Amino acid sequence: MRNRTSVTKPIDQAWAVSGNGDWQPSASIAVLHARAIILQQLREFFRRNGYWEVETPLLSRDICIDASIDPFPVGNNPTWYLQTSPEFALKRLLVSGADAVFEITRSFRQGEIGRLHNPEFTIVEWYRAASTCHEQMDFVEQLINSASDAIPEATSVRSRATSFDRLTYEEAFLKFAGVSALRANSAELRERATSLQVVVPDSLSLDDRDGWLNLLLAEVVEPGLAELGTVFLYDYPESQSAIARVRSDNPPVAERFELYLDGIEICNGYQELTDPSELLRRMEDRNQQRIRSGQSALPENSRLSAAMQGGRLPECSGVALGFDRLVMWLLGKSSVADVMSFSFDRA
Repeated sequence: MRNRTSVTKPIDQAWAVSGNGDWQPSASIAVLHARAIILQQLREFFRRNGYWEVETPLLSRDICIDASIDPFPVGNNPTWYLQTSPEFALKRLLVSGADAVFEITRSFRQGEIGRLHNPEFTIVEWYRAASTCHEQMDFVEQLINSASDAIPEATSVRSRATSFDRLTYEEAFLKFAGVSALRANSAELRERATSLQVVVPDSLSLDDRDGWLNLLLAEVVEPGLAELGTVFLYDYPESQSAIARVRSDNPPVAERFELYLDGIEICNGYQELTDPSELLRRMEDRNQQRIRSGQSALPENSRLSAAMQGGRLPECSGVALGFDRLVMWLLGKSSVADVMSFSFDRA
């Protein structure tokens, strides 16, 4: 039965217990109206470009394992998870014959709260068969500009960018950090961070090469990208492939990209991995990383791996975009809470 306290007292008395106004929306009504317009514009943009909208489960026993992302578990024997992304379910649709699908849904990640994070957030994710990650970069440019065109507020706050810069991960590190991201070892990366007077966290191991790359990316490279305004970073080190396809360059690179808008990471795109045995190997590897860092292991087998073994995930590319961050950037707000109906502290 619903708690009736708030309807048996005058509203000012009912909320006097907290006394801090946390019953109010995080965003203004005007901002929420603009958000709704942007959302409608995105749906129309996808449909004009041949995508069709689908809905996949928020609650599943499958989970995409990531060493740095903790899902919300629900129950046990078996454990279900609130999804950190609709990725696995959407790819199962591609195995079953879908060609170009998108979903606008909620995703959940433990411990992620701050200016650019909320444990519950809106994600826009899409996949297209027979497309490349470079074609998806073109598509993302068009999508951002379409969203910007939807509201006068965007043009008054952000200058519209018709074409975005593109830098490989290696080019960005050479340009802003003065070191090779693909060839430097941990000691060389550590030495470069020291020479640039980067503050090093005590938890960073001396031989954690990806940790040193991530530190230089956050402290040196991303501020440089912010000066460029709108820029794609692509062709990541193989060790940061997630579940993107790895191209056999010398050295190999992951066919992955991220878009930065004034230094804010907005989306992550892959040329998708289609080998089911390699998918399982990477899930096992991510679990080992989690265990080494003191985190709990997650289920490695999934219905996606079963689908990829029983059928075939076609050559495809996909993108996951943080909708709250996009709205924040378009409207010139300083926090994702400023564009949400109710942020985590008001939920």
